[in-house]
Amino acid sequence: MRTTLDIPAELIARVMEITGAKTKSQAIKAALEALVIQEKRKRLLLYQGKLDLSIDLDNLRERK
Repeated sequence: MRTTLDIPAELIARVMEITGAKTKSQAIKAALEALVIQEKRKRLLLYQGKLDLSIDLDNLRERK
């Protein structure tokens, strides 16, 4: 998908350097993928200690 964006050149250059991307498109894609992963982790942490996972090693072995 083609999109026109107004992104500071300095920011793109930093992302390209950090990710090793050779093109601006690769840099933006890498940055967006990293952001998605980061946000998913944040959402998972919201459930920390709130889920009742009464599974122990013996139960897991029995499931196989």
